[in-house]
Amino acid sequence: MRKKRVLLLSEGFGAGHTQAAHALSVSLRKLSPGIQTRVFELGSFLHPTIGPWILSAYRKTVTTQPRLVGMMYRSNYKKSLNRFTQLALHRIFYTQATTIIRQLRPDAIVCTHPIPNAVISRLKRLGLNVPLVTVITDYDAHGTWIYPEVNKYMVSTAEVKQKLLQRGVPSTKIQITGIPVHPNFWEQHNKDEIRQQFGLKSMPTALVMGGGWGLVNNQELLEHMANWNRDVQIIICLGSNEKARASLAENPIFQKANIHLLGFTKEVDKLMEVSDLLITKPGGMTCTEGMAKGIPMLFYSPLPGQEEENCHYFTQLGFGEPISSFQTVTDWFDLLKDDYETVSARRLEVTRTINRYNPNDSSVAILQMLERNHQMVSTAP
Repeated sequence: MRKKRVLLLSEGFGAGHTQAAHALSVSLRKLSPGIQTRVFELGSFLHPTIGPWILSAYRKTVTTQPRLVGMMYRSNYKKSLNRFTQLALHRIFYTQATTIIRQLRPDAIVCTHPIPNAVISRLKRLGLNVPLVTVITDYDAHGTWIYPEVNKYMVSTAEVKQKLLQRGVPSTKIQITGIPVHPNFWEQHNKDEIRQQFGLKSMPTALVMGGGWGLVNNQELLEHMANWNRDVQIIICLGSNEKARASLAENPIFQKANIHLLGFTKEVDKLMEVSDLLITKPGGMTCTEGMAKGIPMLFYSPLPGQEEENCHYFTQLGFGEPISSFQTVTDWFDLLKDDYETVSARRLEVTRTINRYNPNDSSVAILQMLERNHQMVSTAP
């Protein structure tokens, strides 16, 4: 009997979309050994020259003109991609995407980014007969996610479901599953082993993330944090931004025993395990990973649009707060230094809250859909 095949499509505009696809891939295979999965960033895979160029242009826009990003987000908030954009994507991706689907013969296609979602929706309009699952990877519902050809939407919260309902999406197509994160974030790790692996001490620890695109590039803020190095261990994750890591490493302020400058790592779950505070851009995936680990969060400079919505959501729940000034960081570092028990109690409170969230809901929903489709085919006359 042929194994069921799930094709997961994303794009590299921010790491969270692809992380969600990989999280689903791992979870599906753990729950059902009879499942085969493949993950592709559609643009980078099909157009290895053009894709990175577009990604670089987007990155530059995000870092230099965040207001423009916000204007674009809001101006199209209630709209799907316009016909011209859909046609352009169709012309760029049609032949190659069709070839991939023909070769892999997936039983379901899961999209964790609006661009492949638009491409597959158009292919379905042209006759593709494969179920399309759309996983919205933020705590908001932008119009570019929404197409009538989508068979199932998986969303983070009841509020996002309500936004889809208001835009005419039938309730039967929407399921609240939470944003999928890698199973590692739901596992308990040995803290002593992690500290030994990364050369860390057993002391109050702050984890700073979001530097892969130079987004945590506020030198004054980082230096302000570094001044606490005697009492607070500081881990700064700079992702693939080697230029930023080299620049900080040359600065004497960051050449202290309790300051650790890290590049790209696949073990963020371990770093969160031994940290007491997360300072980050409020991307949907990073925030959900932080929530899964029960770690209090401070949100740095949200981009206008979905990051603002994510920031609002987690602040409203009491899982974090925006950095309004250096004083916000000072207050939290004071707590870590002088009242560590309060921070630990806050973490326990978050952990109790997220225990109501089942990390496998997205994967279970996909498996159930595959099973229903199989039964329908088996009983068809």
